[in-house]
Amino acid sequence: MANSFGQLFRVTTWGESHGGGVGVVVDGCPPRLGLTEADIQPDLDRRRPGQSKIVTPRKESDQAQILSGVFEGKTLGTPICMWVKNEDARPEAYAEMETKFRPSHADYTYFAKFGIRDWRGGGRTSARETVGRVAAGAIAKKILRERFGVEILAYVKQVQRIVAEVDPETVQTQEIEANPVRCPAAATAEQMIQLIEEMRKAGDSVGGIVEGVARGVPPGWGEPVFDRLEADLAKAMLSLPASKGFDIGSGFNGILMTGTQHNDPFRSKDGKVYTTTNHSGGVQGGISNGQTIYFRVAFKPVATVMHEQQTVDVEFQNTTLKARGRHDPCVLPRAVPMVEAMTALVLVDHALRHRAQCGGP
Repeated sequence: MANSFGQLFRVTTWGESHGGGVGVVVDGCPPRLGLTEADIQPDLDRRRPGQSKIVTPRKESDQAQILSGVFEGKTLGTPICMWVKNEDARPEAYAEMETKFRPSHADYTYFAKFGIRDWRGGGRTSARETVGRVAAGAIAKKILRERFGVEILAYVKQVQRIVAEVDPETVQTQEIEANPVRCPAAATAEQMIQLIEEMRKAGDSVGGIVEGVARGVPPGWGEPVFDRLEADLAKAMLSLPASKGFDIGSGFNGILMTGTQHNDPFRSKDGKVYTTTNHSGGVQGGISNGQTIYFRVAFKPVATVMHEQQTVDVEFQNTTLKARGRHDPCVLPRAVPMVEAMTALVLVDHALRHRAQCGGP
């Protein structure tokens, strides 16, 4: 069950980094949705390795195949299985990790829990697992876009201390995709790229923040008290590899404001309620209020660095380890489609749950 996510729109990912392939089963997708591999591929292309000089050079085409759940170009309402073949696995680069735990990776914790682990590139703990999430997220985005009028996007907001000024109400996908770091502020993006390249040359890594945005979400989505919309978004984002923090709306900066300053005043126009500010980030009481949802996800510096570090081996003897293999100096550019995918999976699930309980479109 720990490999499944969602209630009515439920996804289960499978596969390891250097196994035969990775994929996902989507259960609960509404029938009669037009769907082909061409709907899935653009997001997988944005997630795949080897797409620019600031990400891992591993070469994977990440071509999705739909194995079930679609007939004559339309979903059947039955489980949709999709898979992507691993084409450029190099397990030999990880031979030393068979007996040594990489610092700040999940090597030791998986071994402590299961007593066995796939040491080839981290196995299931690798970011390669997110192929299935992104493929499922592409379906969820299509449902949200075509049936609910919801637009989802994400972008790099910050790399270490370099922060971009971006308006979540107006930012457009073409601005985000205009550079390899996926930051819509062009001048700031150049500074970010330069820093990431410096880290790569130094054999080190750097972290930062991805901001996620959902526009057009109607009021009423969310299931208090335990499945509050922001709670499910937080769980979704913190399930991503390398994620370390989540905040929504004003987030932690809200503590610097007074209640009077932080409250979002309500107004009405043409029979619709809106707020004049959006410190709440589009969610109040765990339920969407009709305003733009925006939040931030903090990603740590990639744990694999090309420097010798202290560690222990499988016999719990002190030793050292210098990482090998192909790795991202910064996860943020490839994390953008992952954040979009998890946002879509949360929102489509809540859309279907809301419709099942309360009716409506």
